[in-house]
Amino acid sequence: MSDPAMYHEGARRLQDRFETRALADRLVEVTVHTAFTDEDRKLIERSAMFFLATADEHGQPDCSFKGGLPGFVRVVDPQTLAFPSYDGNGMFRSLGNILVNPSVGLLFVDFERPKRVRVSGTATLHEEDPLLAEFAGAQLVVRVRATRIFPNCPRYIPTMRLESASPYAPAPGCTPPIPEWKQRPVFREVLPPNDPARKATP
Repeated sequence: MSDPAMYHEGARRLQDRFETRALADRLVEVTVHTAFTDEDRKLIERSAMFFLATADEHGQPDCSFKGGLPGFVRVVDPQTLAFPSYDGNGMFRSLGNILVNPSVGLLFVDFERPKRVRVSGTATLHEEDPLLAEFAGAQLVVRVRATRIFPNCPRYIPTMRLESASPYAPAPGCTPPIPEWKQRPVFREVLPPNDPARKATP
């Protein structure tokens, strides 16, 4: 049985044009699920990055790179994952979108052992989450309740190796360096009062 929420009229028109409707429906039957498998969890929790798609209340899209040390995204129950929101550029495009439109899409890619998994769901922001203390450097925790989880064919994923973690990725007992751009006068004068860059020597 096909998932009516998976395909809209645009997708169906192209499936019919290229005669892939039966294949598309079979992929839903075979691969799409609503609870994280052990394989999903392993890929997600070893990831040092993922891509987060959000949209505002008018449907205008945004896609953001999210990075950290492996393990910074956790599967906390069969339908929920959580990740920290770290200090960024202060624009809050992704998280601001979540406040007005909680529908999100996440893409995890393993470049070393080519695999990928997509997660669609509903996101919420938590300033007093129990996990907050476990995520060094987190401003708040984002939880995503998965409504659809599905792996994608990995054939176009290039094989790449992670050479080193970003020195800016928060870790227990470590103070990340201050980004150079925050020390430029044009930005430094408008930083929040508690931003470490305000006190740093340029």
